[in-house]
Amino acid sequence: METTLIYDSSFDGFLTAVFTAFEMKLKTVTIVTATRFQHPLFGSSETVITDQEKANRVWHGLKKKMSTNELRRFYYAFLSEKLTVEDTLFQAMVYVFASPTNVASDFTNAHILEVSKLTKNVGREKHRMEAFVRFKLTKDGIYFANIEPDFNVLPLIKNHFKKRYADQQWLIYDLKRKYGIYYNLEQVDIITLEFDADFDPSKTSSDLFADIELEFQQLWNDYFKSTNIASRKNMKLHIQHVPKRYWKYLSEKQ
Repeated sequence: METTLIYDSSFDGFLTAVFTAFEMKLKTVTIVTATRFQHPLFGSSETVITDQEKANRVWHGLKKKMSTNELRRFYYAFLSEKLTVEDTLFQAMVYVFASPTNVASDFTNAHILEVSKLTKNVGREKHRMEAFVRFKLTKDGIYFANIEPDFNVLPLIKNHFKKRYADQQWLIYDLKRKYGIYYNLEQVDIITLEFDADFDPSKTSSDLFADIELEFQQLWNDYFKSTNIASRKNMKLHIQHVPKRYWKYLSEKQ
C-alpha cells in the first residue's frame, strides 16, 4: 500500500519526510507538498512536521556517501520545483544509501541521471539571473529588482549579490514565487511584499522610483541606441546570448 508524505515545501521539510520514510521503513512512498496533495483513492497519507534535527541527520548521512559537488546537485535539483523532483531525489537517496561505495555519479541509474539534468538547468538559470538582474533605485534609497525565473534560484544567488553590492541596500523580489531577499548592509533576509492589484513593479514608475533613476534609464537607452550599428545587427546571435524571456529585466529593451 502506498503512503503519501506531505511536507511544507521547504528543503528541510523534504529531508524530514525522507527521514520519516526510512524510519517507518516504507516500501512504496510518494512525497508531495501540501499545495499539490490530492487524496489518493487507495493508500494512506501523513503530514510531516519539519524537524531540523531529522533533516540534519539525512544531510549529514549523504555527506558521508558522496562528494561536496555531488551533494550540491541534490539541493540544486530540489530547487527546480519539478512536479516529480521529490520522488526522483528520494529514489536517488535510496540508491546512494544502499550502496557500500559512492554511486552519486552513477549515471546509469535513471534517478541519478535525472538529478544531474535538473542541476544543469538550475545552474544555468542561476548564472543568467546573476548576469541579467537590473536594479532600480527607489525613493527609499533601496535598489530594487524583480525577477520571474523558471526555477527557485533566489537561495543560490544571494551570496553573489551580497559580495558584489556589499555597500548598498538592495532587494531582489521573485514575482512568480512571491518572496524576495533583502540586504540591509549586514545580512540577507527573506521577505514578502503585498503589491496593489494594479501595480506593476517591472515598470519604472515615478511614484516608486527616484527621479535620478528615471534620468539614468533615459540616458542608458539613448546610449544604447547611439552605439548600436544597424548594419552589424545579428538578431539570431543576440537572442542566443540574451534569450527573449530575459529582455523584460533590461531597461534598454523596454
